[in-house]
Amino acid sequence: MLDILSEVHLFEGIPLNGLSGLAKRGKRRSFPAGSRLMRQGQASKSLHVILRGRVRVERAHQDLTDPLLLSELGPGEVVGEMGVLDGERRSATVTALEDTETLEVTRGAVAQLVLAYPKVAGALLRQMSKRLRSASDLAEELARRVERRGAEARPARARHRVRA
Repeated sequence: MLDILSEVHLFEGIPLNGLSGLAKRGKRRSFPAGSRLMRQGQASKSLHVILRGRVRVERAHQDLTDPLLLSELGPGEVVGEMGVLDGERRSATVTALEDTETLEVTRGAVAQLVLAYPKVAGALLRQMSKRLRSASDLAEELARRVERRGAEARPARARHRVRA
């Protein structure tokens, strides 16, 4: 597990003994293909480091019939960090695409990590910036889909007026 944790950008610069402590505070979790790691709207208490497998991150919206695909993530990537940082509810649903194993890390363990290794705070800020940029892209895509849906629902207007 330490080999994967050492490759996680969020944990860059943390020595092996720090990663070992994180691994001890975390909880290994297994998710069969098709199961949910987290659901949009749930309370955020932890993040997951993907050790094995792949997940799909999707966000539902009331004006869409299908959720928007935000990303697909694999080993060495982290999901759920936004809610751990801001304490807000989950902003997306994460589903295992294949059998997946993660290291679940609680909000408290992340806080201890940041205190012990301040570089993690910078990595978290960079990650949040990437998520914010993705959210901007998501907003544009959502606007396009809603516009298309509205256009499909409106009757076509006559192009020419006939005078009598």
